[in-house]
Amino acid sequence: MSKKRIVVKVGTSTICHGGRGLHFRSIDNLARTLTDIKNAGHEVILVSSGAIGAGCGKLNLSERPVDIRMKQAVAAVGQCELMHIYDKIFGEYGATVGQILLTRDDIDHPGVKQNLLGTFESLIELGVIPVVNENDSVCIEEIESEHKVFGDNDTLSAAVAVLVSADTLVILSDIDGLYSGDPRTDENAVLIPVVESLWDDKCCTFEAGGAGSDFGTGGMSTKITAARIATKYGIDTIILNGAHPQRLYGVLDGEIHGTLFKKCEKGTSGHDGH
Repeated sequence: MSKKRIVVKVGTSTICHGGRGLHFRSIDNLARTLTDIKNAGHEVILVSSGAIGAGCGKLNLSERPVDIRMKQAVAAVGQCELMHIYDKIFGEYGATVGQILLTRDDIDHPGVKQNLLGTFESLIELGVIPVVNENDSVCIEEIESEHKVFGDNDTLSAAVAVLVSADTLVILSDIDGLYSGDPRTDENAVLIPVVESLWDDKCCTFEAGGAGSDFGTGGMSTKITAARIATKYGIDTIILNGAHPQRLYGVLDGEIHGTLFKKCEKGTSGHDGH
């Protein structure tokens, strides 16, 4: 198994019990798997949603706030809780984590972007697993706008994968992968194991559907958007069920789990690789 740089995105629905706080068993499974993968010689970056969900649990809120000021306040509390738990649980397996909070401006500004890359590279050299999240306390678009900047961090994870020239982007969700229809309403929907190209006209039909849970903000459409970005830059993108992070072992061995969106070869999408 050759060394790979892998960006793993985990959604709110995987690491939070709705508004009842963090899902510790799920986080433990994730931390154990990612640490084991790192110990095997791979480079791991975690992009994590869940700040508002964690904050709702910490503050005993029964539902997600509507007011933007309250959302940002809850995110500030939740981000502390989230990193505290990540630090504790990853630490149990001997891994060190470091927090990076981003806004869209950070990704778009050339100078800041270069500094960010240096930070990621330094953390990886030090053996640290970077934990990335949208800075919800100052960035209102991701938590308020109908046209989200990063869409529950799905698109952010693709931007990070491109920034660090990752080999693979894995999006952990509350669904097994991309289906031919909505499996919640269509009993004939089947899992699509491989998507050869997201640049065919027929693939625009995949970009429908909303958020999968009340406390998350990303749906399948944001995952398709993320896959389009990453595959364009030569990065294989995979959607996996976050309830089974151990399937990442098979993914790194070349097995097909969930849905694999194959990377574009050089020149096939108007971009010469990553």
